[in-house]
Amino acid sequence: MSQAPPYASITWSGDSLGEMRVLDQTELPLNLVMRPLGSVQEVHEAIVALRVRGAPAIGIAAAYGVVVALQDSIRNRAATAVASQVARNACDYLATSRPTAVNLFWALDRMRRKIDANPSVASAVELGNLLLREARLIHDEDRSMCHAIGDYGASLFDEGFGVLTHCNTGGLATSEYGTALAAIITAHAVGKKIHVFADETRPLLQGARLTMWELQQYGVPSTLICDSMAAQVMREGKIQAVIVGADRITARGDTANKIGTYGVAVAARHHNIPFYVAAPTSTFDLSIIGGDSIPIEQRKPEEITQGLGRRTAPPDCMVYNPAFDVTPAELITAIVTERGIIHPVDEDRVRAMVEKRTA
Repeated sequence: MSQAPPYASITWSGDSLGEMRVLDQTELPLNLVMRPLGSVQEVHEAIVALRVRGAPAIGIAAAYGVVVALQDSIRNRAATAVASQVARNACDYLATSRPTAVNLFWALDRMRRKIDANPSVASAVELGNLLLREARLIHDEDRSMCHAIGDYGASLFDEGFGVLTHCNTGGLATSEYGTALAAIITAHAVGKKIHVFADETRPLLQGARLTMWELQQYGVPSTLICDSMAAQVMREGKIQAVIVGADRITARGDTANKIGTYGVAVAARHHNIPFYVAAPTSTFDLSIIGGDSIPIEQRKPEEITQGLGRRTAPPDCMVYNPAFDVTPAELITAIVTERGIIHPVDEDRVRAMVEKRTA
């Protein structure tokens, strides 16, 4: 797709002493704020606070965060051994930010391997330059993956389709265009007259605040609905396909995504509507077979009881707030990756696709 993206979720300007900025998603949709992150603690906070979010974007941010962590060592001309340990410590620290999105750990493992593969670098500056190149490579690879996912995913939509999506899977959650939203944006760009229905995505309203904002940036016809309306909109015949993203996919295809995704998949199966997942192969975790083994992040109760700063529940009520749920592979029609479409979804086909990436 040739259309230039109108915004960027993460930018890096300059050399290893340059500046990292993220588009602060907590400010959207009212304010577009590019926030500089000048320390590894600020990068960690930005990930935890969802200033930067979405599995691929979290991985990219963490990779750049390792370079940010090295900047004091570079300025102070620290010994190479000291700088290497600072970088390793940064990897360990950033890995504690969010437990479910596997791209975080995938990107940090790449940074660790780069550190370990270069024990004889001449200086902290040289190490910083090596790690910045690796972070930029991770960023660039994700751009290419987003474009490929968009091309494959757009092929699943026929003229006039109503497409339901849940949470946010666009350029805000990735490097560019997104995963599930890349398929939608690409279909729109090539002239397919689709209409998108976006769940608001309680409790943090990523669908309302972020997905609707992104769809408007690209001029995609779209309608916002409450999460609880999805099944009724399907029943009314307005939906011909569902496509969502993923934060971790197991070897057999069980998929962790934003809370509420599982319910959408159940409703789609009842109404005989295809349910698609779109994600890069870096989101697959072949060390896990079944979805029950995926760690699920628990968020603060205030996200539910005081959504957007206003109390909507009695004080001291008990709250359960998992950030993700798991959709079993048997409810997933196909998984769209940058290397092709997995259909039907089973362990043999998942492993073949992911191994195709590393061959």
